[in-house]
Amino acid sequence: MLDPGKRKTKTGYFWALARDDRPWGGTAPPGVAFTYAPGRSGQYADDILNGFTGILQVDGYAGYNRLLKRVDDKVGLVYCWAHARRKLHEVAQAGSAPIAEAGLKQIAALYQIEKSIRGLTAEERLGARQDRSAPLIVAFEAWLTTNRARLSAKAPLGEAFKYIAKYWDGLCLFLTDGRIEMDNNTPSHRYFVSIAGQWCERTIRPIALNRKNALFAGHDAGAANWGVIASLIEICKLNDLDPHAYLANTLTAIVEGQKQSQINDLLPWNYVK
Repeated sequence: MLDPGKRKTKTGYFWALARDDRPWGGTAPPGVAFTYAPGRSGQYADDILNGFTGILQVDGYAGYNRLLKRVDDKVGLVYCWAHARRKLHEVAQAGSAPIAEAGLKQIAALYQIEKSIRGLTAEERLGARQDRSAPLIVAFEAWLTTNRARLSAKAPLGEAFKYIAKYWDGLCLFLTDGRIEMDNNTPSHRYFVSIAGQWCERTIRPIALNRKNALFAGHDAGAANWGVIASLIEICKLNDLDPHAYLANTLTAIVEGQKQSQINDLLPWNYVK
């Protein structure tokens, strides 16, 4: 973004917070909110999630750890199997790596179970995971411990194992609640949100493209406004609405005197096509 008065640019950040209940048949509509911040310190995540309690699905960025230190607003961190898998995949892609391939096959078996239960209720998903996924997780943990002891922690595969082991407890939380997803491709329930994950990454791609087209935000306030408009557009897309038609009709309603007390009627999930 431009840095007015200094004749140069600076870097700002959008924090993406997403929700999607569809994998377990929840009724809350999907959405994503982009909040502008001048940095990527964990303090900004803490500020954005002020008052939030529940489960947050994240990648391994250390800045989220400060959320675990809250006294009143309890937050649990669920980690992403797609990120864990990526570490093994990178090793396997680099050359012959039978151990990494074995790990990928075990993770693939877990994903096959997830595929078979997508769309079931949270209770049904939890039951299936306890019966079918939990034994695979126990076997994977034993396999991980055995092979980690045999490898140098500084080797690429050792680094991959270190990452998985570091976040193991959070990776296993999907076994305790049917609303949690294995990864951030399909985050869950309004009680659960996802930040900076792969599903969020997909929603932020249009912003990255527009950044290249527009080159800059003019200033902090402009970036914050950009985040608001981008949120509305992406929420429309997630709910199968035409963003242009929604924005045109919404702005028209405001100009024609839509009451502030009825502003909720203008939210994308209340919009009548």
